[in-house]
Amino acid sequence: MALDLGRILVVDDEPYITDLLAAALRFEGFAVSVASSGRDALQLARLERPDLVMLDVMLPDLDGNEVCRRLRESGSAVPVVFLTARDGTEDKVAGLRLGDDYVTKPFSLEELVARVRAVLRRAGHNGANGAELRFADLVMNVDTHEVWRKGTSVELTATEFNLLEYLLESVPRVVSKSEILDRVWDYGFSGDANIVETYISYLRKKIDEFDPPLIHTVRRVGYTLRLPRE
Repeated sequence: MALDLGRILVVDDEPYITDLLAAALRFEGFAVSVASSGRDALQLARLERPDLVMLDVMLPDLDGNEVCRRLRESGSAVPVVFLTARDGTEDKVAGLRLGDDYVTKPFSLEELVARVRAVLRRAGHNGANGAELRFADLVMNVDTHEVWRKGTSVELTATEFNLLEYLLESVPRVVSKSEILDRVWDYGFSGDANIVETYISYLRKKIDEFDPPLIHTVRRVGYTLRLPRE
């Protein structure tokens, strides 16, 4: 996964809207996840710890206001930008009381991206300047050589850090043992290739101490970071 400007969770039950927003935000450099219901949104927010949630008010199960309330009750301070066709004053006041901004449909993509950037700035998110790599609830700061899983600091050796950095940079691709050797141990490495398996094992003990496991072996291909398939 390349360095990104932040992770956005887009929540809307209309696929063409989530597709449109996801494409626009990814073009701008954001990493994007999507959900089509309130319950899915709460689960993804817990799992992926997004930097911002773009939340439709009218959802098929829980409405957006209830989703935002539950996020706050769980202790999450993630910024929320509401999307809605309701443009009444009372609706806007209710949305701003719970969330950080309120955008009515139809909207301009340029305006929406500008609103997202403004909310992230107000929330103190540094974007690419933070030199962060993220996958699900795994966060790495490349500049400070710090790693967190589910908000808990994980201590890694220099080699473990370099290996995890390469896996994060490569998401969702599966990287082979030879690629890892070239990148982490340099092209001139002439030792035992099984060192990769050894260090993958070390990483699993530290990173996958938490659920769900993120480091996966693809038989006869290599290794990757991914969420388990349900």
